[in-house]
Amino acid sequence: MGRVKDLGKLISKRIAFVFPGQGSQYVGMGKALYEKSAAARRVFEQADEILGFSLSSLCFHGPAEDLGDTINAQPAILTVSLAYLEALRERWRALGHNIVPSFVAGHSLGEFTALVAAGVLDFADALRLVRERGRLMKECGDLQPGGMAAVVGLDRDTLEEICAEASPLGTVVVANDNCPGQSVLSGENAALDRAMELARRAGARRVVRLDISIASHSPLMERAAQQLSDLLSKIPLREPQVPVVANISGRILTTVEDIRKEIAAHVVRPVQWTNSVREMANDGASAFLEIGPGQVLGGLIRRIRHDVEVMSAKDFGISG
Repeated sequence: MGRVKDLGKLISKRIAFVFPGQGSQYVGMGKALYEKSAAARRVFEQADEILGFSLSSLCFHGPAEDLGDTINAQPAILTVSLAYLEALRERWRALGHNIVPSFVAGHSLGEFTALVAAGVLDFADALRLVRERGRLMKECGDLQPGGMAAVVGLDRDTLEEICAEASPLGTVVVANDNCPGQSVLSGENAALDRAMELARRAGARRVVRLDISIASHSPLMERAAQQLSDLLSKIPLREPQVPVVANISGRILTTVEDIRKEIAAHVVRPVQWTNSVREMANDGASAFLEIGPGQVLGGLIRRIRHDVEVMSAKDFGISG
């Protein structure tokens, strides 16, 4: 609760709201929010009504296998993250303050949460969109099986060379540049296994196959990207009320057309999280507030920029 006392001081800072992506889900997430915050409870109730089943029950009680299925995990993380945001806003109003971000950004799936927070997408449209995104990605994974692996301790150039060396066995690419020295590879199973072996030989401190059967942020998702592009053409988008920082380029998006291109293509393109954080910090963001389940992004941000303040909802007495 310590930071709540400094809320007035925080308002004077340029702050970025950042939202987590897939992998941050866990059984029980959002349950405390639902019980303690009327604003958060409305988000869950709206999600259940829009989707036609109890997403809230899946978040609170699992089972873990069903919650982790990408078709469920994506709308679940979006919903819980927005429930956190509404609970924070409720708390700030009670304290007589309002914190307006200078930037919003999300890691992979979290970019959709950022777009809702920026007023670009309605929650209902975003929820249906990420549910369909999950379905399309799962379909791609069934047609072209693959996976992802985290690599710690190698630079981007070395990993690009490793992917090139492994490519005769299939598609494999650097999918996420999470922070200096921490990346994620994505691709077809044989090529990915070979790249993991090469990374270990090259001196990586850690190489771990992730518990996901989809090669996200790789060319294997091209079919999903094309179908998402068609779907997006039917969904109304508004000009962002605050700047949105893109996953693909790590640059600020300010027009609807740029945003349409970004969210259609980013299932096949790498997540440039390091560049995204640097873009916000270089443009004056001195504080980053992670909003959603888990606290993975905070750790990454600290490794990218040592000179910024990193916070989570817990710093405002909000836990889920």
